[in-house]
Amino acid sequence: MPSDLTPVQFADLAESIAREAAALAARRRVEGVEVADRKSSIVDVVTAADREVEALVRARIAEARPDDAFFGEESGTGAGTSGITWVVDPIDGTVNYLYGSAEYGVSIGVVRGPADPTSWEPIAGVVVQPATGVVFRAAAGEGATRDGVPLHVGTPASLAETLVATGFGYTAERRRQQIAVLAGLIGEVRDIRRGGAASLDCCAVGVGTVDAYYERGINPWDMAAGSIVAREAGAETRIWEAGGTRSFLFAAPAVADELADLLRRLEESVLAG
Repeated sequence: MPSDLTPVQFADLAESIAREAAALAARRRVEGVEVADRKSSIVDVVTAADREVEALVRARIAEARPDDAFFGEESGTGAGTSGITWVVDPIDGTVNYLYGSAEYGVSIGVVRGPADPTSWEPIAGVVVQPATGVVFRAAAGEGATRDGVPLHVGTPASLAETLVATGFGYTAERRRQQIAVLAGLIGEVRDIRRGGAASLDCCAVGVGTVDAYYERGINPWDMAAGSIVAREAGAETRIWEAGGTRSFLFAAPAVADELADLLRRLEESVLAG
């Protein structure tokens, strides 16, 4: 393939790879899931399928784009010389995958620059939901789609009418802090949703089935592709740091600033004790 692709061409390549990876993940789920390791805590699992799917994705990217950098959840980084980085979560929502839930996705994001959400330039993102076959995709400047249908974020009239998705970390201390923040938030918004896969939560913002998604401490691979889908569907991003950990918010423009301010204040209060 040419060394310089358009965002749409990058999205085409990412979609082709993600579809193949999704088929492998779904096949392995039918055959039975094996927990291969635990990471930050006993509940932070990695399956053999996570590793196998990432190996497939990494190999396909290397075949098509040998000069690009790679940043994956399971196999780490690979240096490149093109300035392009592929940010990959082979099975986002591994616990859902382990339990047989449909709420997991193959997430492939393409960015210019390092694998850092505060400095990268989004190019393309694809999230495939293997259990349903749904494909979310976006290319910079070209909008976002679900199975080819254009996406647009919701238009909540106020913070009180805002449906918010969130997620939780894997350590007990972070979870306690996140629940304390939710205790202050839930009386200010319509309701809270917890799906268990950051990539799909970001895509839900783009679809408009939630108005915002926020989480403290998510990793670049968790949200690279999904955040591009949300952004191209009209969502705004807010990033801030509290207690040495970044928080991310992807939200409908009408409530992004107000919700970010509220969450920041709640986090600072909880962390202050």
